[in-house]
Amino acid sequence: MKSTIVKFTAKPEHRDMFAATLKEAQVATRKEAGNKEIRVFVSKSDANEFFVYERWADKAAIRSHDNEPHTKKLMEVGQTALQTAPDFYFLGDTNPLPDHSKSPNPEDKVFVIFFIFKIKTVYRNELLNQFEDHITHTRKEEEGNILFDLYTVDGQEDTLAVYEHWRTESDVWDVHFNQPYAVKTGELMEKAVIGDLKQYMNFVTEI
Repeated sequence: MKSTIVKFTAKPEHRDMFAATLKEAQVATRKEAGNKEIRVFVSKSDANEFFVYERWADKAAIRSHDNEPHTKKLMEVGQTALQTAPDFYFLGDTNPLPDHSKSPNPEDKVFVIFFIFKIKTVYRNELLNQFEDHITHTRKEEEGNILFDLYTVDGQEDTLAVYEHWRTESDVWDVHFNQPYAVKTGELMEKAVIGDLKQYMNFVTEI
């Protein structure tokens, strides 16, 4: 299995057109044999920013996807509609492996986070070990957590990516960050992350 995150930043005057094309591409992508999951999100703080999360059977499925008509159309529209070139993140699984078996309840106000951050590489292994413990506890012990994955980024030893779904926003701020393992991770992150943690946090809504 291979995961990807893509970030698109649209020009305001082309935002709606790009969003519509992105949704069309999502529908078509779900029909591809190699696609296991695709979700499309818009930033809560900037309506011009879109994130796409995908899981694929393997790298060959991604290469095949790149040649599909709907992918080519999206890239063509993007040449006019986007402010900058898309940011592609090809992800590597870490332990514990991604687990998308939980589902939201009808009453949940799902809160989704993409946290893609730069680190001092001397802390990389320590962070991976700490997140393994952190995520294991989070998944098993926190009722408010639906999904919590940590990924490496291919070709970027100084970058890690966290992808999270919570039943409510308060499950993050009021519960999760007060857990002992989260406090320990936070202390390590303060030393390991380059710059302010907040600059890397993206709070999004699925569209």
